[in-house]
Amino acid sequence: MTHIFIHDAVRTPRGKGKAGGALASLMPEDLTTACIDHLEARGRPVRALAERLIVSSVGQVGVQGGHIAMVAKLHGGLRPEAAAHSLNNFCAGGLSAIGQAAAAAASGQARHSLAGGVEMLSRVPFMADTAAHYTATNLPLHSRYIPVALAADLLAEAEGLTRAELDAVALTSQSRAASVSLNASVVPLAGLTADETPRATSASSLASLPPAFPALAAQYRAVIGDAPVDHRHTLGHAPPLADGAALALIGPADAALPPPRARILAFAESGGDVRASLTAGFAAMQNALERAGLGLADMAAVEFMEAFAVTIAKFLRDFPVDPARVNIAGGHIARGHPMGATGAVLTAILLDALDAVQGRYGLVVASGAQGVGVAMVVERL
Repeated sequence: MTHIFIHDAVRTPRGKGKAGGALASLMPEDLTTACIDHLEARGRPVRALAERLIVSSVGQVGVQGGHIAMVAKLHGGLRPEAAAHSLNNFCAGGLSAIGQAAAAAASGQARHSLAGGVEMLSRVPFMADTAAHYTATNLPLHSRYIPVALAADLLAEAEGLTRAELDAVALTSQSRAASVSLNASVVPLAGLTADETPRATSASSLASLPPAFPALAAQYRAVIGDAPVDHRHTLGHAPPLADGAALALIGPADAALPPPRARILAFAESGGDVRASLTAGFAAMQNALERAGLGLADMAAVEFMEAFAVTIAKFLRDFPVDPARVNIAGGHIARGHPMGATGAVLTAILLDALDAVQGRYGLVVASGAQGVGVAMVVERL
C-alpha cells in the first residue's frame, strides 16, 4: 500500500469578504501565488515538483472565471507540463481537492500535486453565477435548491436545537478566536498576518440579534411548503463571508523533501438530503473514521466546519467528542468562510492544531449546500 502524505499546507489569513477588506484589492491568483511562494520558502520546491494543481472555487465567474486553476498555475509560475483542474464542490471543495490529489498520487496519475482552493467574496459575491438551478422548478420539491442559510434554520428546528444552544456555540467560537492563535501556517499578505474576521461578541449581544433569514423562507416558500419556520439563526450564528486561499502539497514520501507533516489515513465524501444538506458532513465523518479504524476519542484535534451554528451544536450534542479538542482556536463563525477555500484552510489549521497539542490523530470535516459532505483523518508525523 502506498502511503500518501500532506507534505505541507499553508493558508492566507482570512480577510473580510467585502469592499475595504484587507485582501479585497488583490486578485485570486495573488492569493494562490502567495501560497506557492510560502511553500517554496518552507523548503517545498513546488514549482518544479507539482505535476497537478487542483483549485476549488465556488464562484467561477468574473475574476474567478476562465479556469481559475489554470489562471493560478500561470500566475504562480508552475511548470508548463503541470496539469490544472478547477473544481466546484460548494463549501467543501477545498477538502475535495486534497482528496483528489491523494487519489491521483495513490493511483500513480500524478506523484505530487498542489491542492486547495481560493475564494474572494469581496470580488465575486455569493451566488454570482446566477445558476438556473437556484430557481428551477423542473425537479421534485424535495430536490430543488434551498439556500444553505434556510437549510440551517430548518435543520435547527428539526433537531430541536434551541436559540440558547446556538448562542452558546457562537460565543465559544468567538471567545476562542480572541484568545488562541493557530497561525504557524499563515502566509503574511497585504499587511495581514492573522484572520481579520473575528469580532467582539458577548452573550448579551448574541441574545439581542434578530433572526436573519425569514426573507429566504418567503422566497422559497414554494419549495419548503406552507408550514411556518421557527427561524433561529442570526448573523451571529453565521460564518462571515471572507477572502482567502490555501494550498497543500500532497504525495508519497520523498527523501528529497523535508519530512512531511502528516499522513492521510482516510478520506470520504458523501451526498445527502437537500433539506438537511448540512448533515452530509456527519455521514462523511463517520465513513472516514470507519475507514481509518479510529473513533472520535482517538482524535487529538478536530477542525469541524461551523457551517452555521446548527452543525457544531449538533456535533457537540450528539457525538462522543471532547469539546476542548474541537476548533480549539475558534471556528468559521468567528474566523470567516472563504467558501471554495474552506476545506483546505481547515486542513492547514488542523496541522497547526496537532502541532500545538503534540497530538497524533486529527480530523477535518466540511459541509456544503445541497447535501455535500467531506471528511479526512490524518496522522501527524
